[in-house]
Amino acid sequence: MFDLIIEGGTVIDGTGAPRLRADVAIAQGRVAAIGALSALAARERFDARGRIVAPGFIDVHTHDDRLLLDTPVGAHSKLSQGVTTVVTGNCGVSLAPLQAATSPPAPLDLLGTDAWRFARFGDYLDELEASGPAVNAACLVGHSTLRVRHMDRLDREATSHEAQRMAGDLADALAAGAIGMSTGLYYPPARAASMQEVVAVGAPLTGAGGVITMHIRDESDAIDEALREALLIGRTLGVDTVLSHHKLVGKANHGRSVQTLAMIEQAAEGQPVCFDCYPYNASSTMLLPGRVAQSDDVRVTWSKADASAAGQSLFALARERGVTPEQLAQDLQPAGAIYFAMSEADVSRILAHPMAMVGSDGLAHDVSPHPRLWGTFPRVLGHYVRERRLFSLETAVHKMTGLSARRFGLRGRGVLAPGHHADVVVFDAQRVADRATFAHPTEVSAGIDAVFVNGRLACRDGRSLDVHAGRVLRHGRAD
Repeated sequence: MFDLIIEGGTVIDGTGAPRLRADVAIAQGRVAAIGALSALAARERFDARGRIVAPGFIDVHTHDDRLLLDTPVGAHSKLSQGVTTVVTGNCGVSLAPLQAATSPPAPLDLLGTDAWRFARFGDYLDELEASGPAVNAACLVGHSTLRVRHMDRLDREATSHEAQRMAGDLADALAAGAIGMSTGLYYPPARAASMQEVVAVGAPLTGAGGVITMHIRDESDAIDEALREALLIGRTLGVDTVLSHHKLVGKANHGRSVQTLAMIEQAAEGQPVCFDCYPYNASSTMLLPGRVAQSDDVRVTWSKADASAAGQSLFALARERGVTPEQLAQDLQPAGAIYFAMSEADVSRILAHPMAMVGSDGLAHDVSPHPRLWGTFPRVLGHYVRERRLFSLETAVHKMTGLSARRFGLRGRGVLAPGHHADVVVFDAQRVADRATFAHPTEVSAGIDAVFVNGRLACRDGRSLDVHAGRVLRHGRAD
């Protein structure tokens, strides 16, 4: 007897193959059978008539390291949009291995200030596993976190001894189950790091088969040079390379995605490389005065110096206070912001590319976060598939499931097939839509009927029902 049969739905299996009418049976947390199963016995049945049944979505670019440790109350930003697995530790920032009594330097503080207690990466994974996360977690080690841990000054390249110690921490983390390393060469803590330093620190990735994800050094005027550096790092290490949140920033660079995508395609002929992106033409990170002039508008997401600025336009506030936006950005430090500096044509072109995976890059601890934290995946399905018809529903699901699982080595996930883990989302293709906006960024999406994590009903119509169904997905270990 099966534990559950999801019956009457239309299955899109995550491979990119055409949809088919089929029932999905689940037993002991795994998909047991797919086909005409309505006559078979099951302890429970779920009516999916008129709905799409797909693999649970995989958010390949998150900063959920600390969020995963918390027991959610109310709606969950990831479960409510159909996400069953997240990749954490992106942009060079991971919660471990680092012990800090005070707030670490930005952008590490985007993970908060009070959870920097893990001396070893394995300690973090163990606590996460013991707490039972809401979704599955595959975790990266942040290069910037390693720099903060081992260097007395961040405005210089690491010495060979420091790089060796960082590489030792990475090797320990990989042995404990980390899936790879991330970099954030754009940000102050790692801006002084050379390519040679990153290769030296990342050396353990080669033997372990880990992945490297890269927030490249520049996403505006110098993007070509930054891409070449990132691709060379991946090629030198001989590992799978993921270019994080690929985009072009600033009006002068609008349209250049034609060239950057061609560069990535050419590189892919000789090395394993792909990229993630989010379906919005605004980005979000720490508030940087140097980014202000590139943007049509800047919205403050949080500020320690002036909490009342959160959710407001930096430009409007600057006019009210009689200062320049750049000066106000400095006065609000430390702070975060949303930048309206991207072209919708570039966003669409990048998202539609066959190498593109979907990642939210949401910042869970911002006071007034970018709406991508709550709306990324339904936005792809509703706005870009149903309304814009940018690509098919099968292609969209593949970008959010099977492609992601393959690129990150998440075995038994991302595809609905017998024997695979029962991470499943049931949604209404005619109604699914993001509701989160820049003014109201935490609104729950519409059209996500049910989310099953490892066979357990975790979310129904946006309501969290089981917030401990997730697992830690440790690299190189059967799960």
